[in-house]
Amino acid sequence: MAQFLVERTTSLSVAECWARLTDWERHGDFIPLTTITRAGEGVGSRFTARTSVGPVGFDDPMEVTVWQPPEQETSGRCRIEKRGRVVTGWAELTVAPSAEGTRVSWLEDAAVRHTGRLLDLPSRVISARVFGRLVDRLLA
Repeated sequence: MAQFLVERTTSLSVAECWARLTDWERHGDFIPLTTITRAGEGVGSRFTARTSVGPVGFDDPMEVTVWQPPEQETSGRCRIEKRGRVVTGWAELTVAPSAEGTRVSWLEDAAVRHTGRLLDLPSRVISARVFGRLVDRLLA
């Protein structure tokens, strides 16, 4: 599995960071060739990231397994399990108050099925870059 960590600090409030990071459909605005559809909110909700070029692509279905929104500027945490045939793993998003405003953390461990460790390094490098840009743009 290819684990990576994206961390940012912003002057936005904890609640605003949470709202932006968990607006799943908006992620598709910043991840190339990807659209996101969602069903529900909170624990048990599901969403699918469809990555494609024309008719060729794959679905990355995910389920929210932990949903702890921040309350009154406390920390918040969300865990997502990847349930797809192509991509497996999980992601944890946290927001926490800091002296500057809010500290955001996106920790993810994902792998492409049936590739073993072959794609771990390139996947880690590319994912860290893509999700770093995603977090930056969502918080901008």
